[in-house]
Amino acid sequence: MQNKYVFITGATSGIGKASAEIFHKNGYNLVLTGRRKERLIELKEKLKTNNNSSVEILEFDVRSYDETEKAIKLLSIDIKKNISILINNAGLAVGKGPIDTGLLDDWNRMIDTNIKGVLHVSKELLPFMKENRSGHIINLGSIAGKEVYPGGNVYCATKHAVDALSKAMRIDLLPYFIKVTNIAPGAVETEFSEVRFKGDKDLASKTYEGFSPLMAEDIAESIYFAASRPAHVTINDLTIMPTAQGSSQNLFKQ
Repeated sequence: MQNKYVFITGATSGIGKASAEIFHKNGYNLVLTGRRKERLIELKEKLKTNNNSSVEILEFDVRSYDETEKAIKLLSIDIKKNISILINNAGLAVGKGPIDTGLLDDWNRMIDTNIKGVLHVSKELLPFMKENRSGHIINLGSIAGKEVYPGGNVYCATKHAVDALSKAMRIDLLPYFIKVTNIAPGAVETEFSEVRFKGDKDLASKTYEGFSPLMAEDIAESIYFAASRPAHVTINDLTIMPTAQGSSQNLFKQ
């Protein structure tokens, strides 16, 4: 899309990677970020074979404001001025169980990534959107931000925070014509469960047994739909579930 850039956090896998692919396919320039540099390089090379749109990569951890600030400073002013869409996708769940058995490290990882990560990146890019009096922030929430389920405690709390932040951003940024969208997926088969269960692939795979979960591409298509609405249209909130899922804990398995 000419000089327009889409900035995507957590672009090394899952929904972030699928979003990069659909926006690049539709002619947008990209800034892809994540902690795994080799994956960012691999994705950049793959995308560059499709068309000549620009792909920039930044390796940093959204949990650290210092890292976030330093990485974004590496971008040219022309790129930063032309970032029209920010997709705050980086997020994770770590562990699942009663709150009294939770590990402090797990809690901090989720709070720092899912909440502070959104704040850190948004703080760095919003001045340019405000100056342009346009832009679109898309925050990846979850059905866990709409409901609370057994064992989900802190993860659900972080996604409820994303839901609230999306609403608050929408109000605060209204005078600058900056759109804010909260995307709340149900069960999506990505690396999510493998991370939650700390590398236990067998346990992770059981999460999706007996029904057809959403795929990363399904959410990426919905993100692109929200981002491609006319200037006078904003989709504030979008909850997306597999057909077999009625709520966070209600799954029809065969």
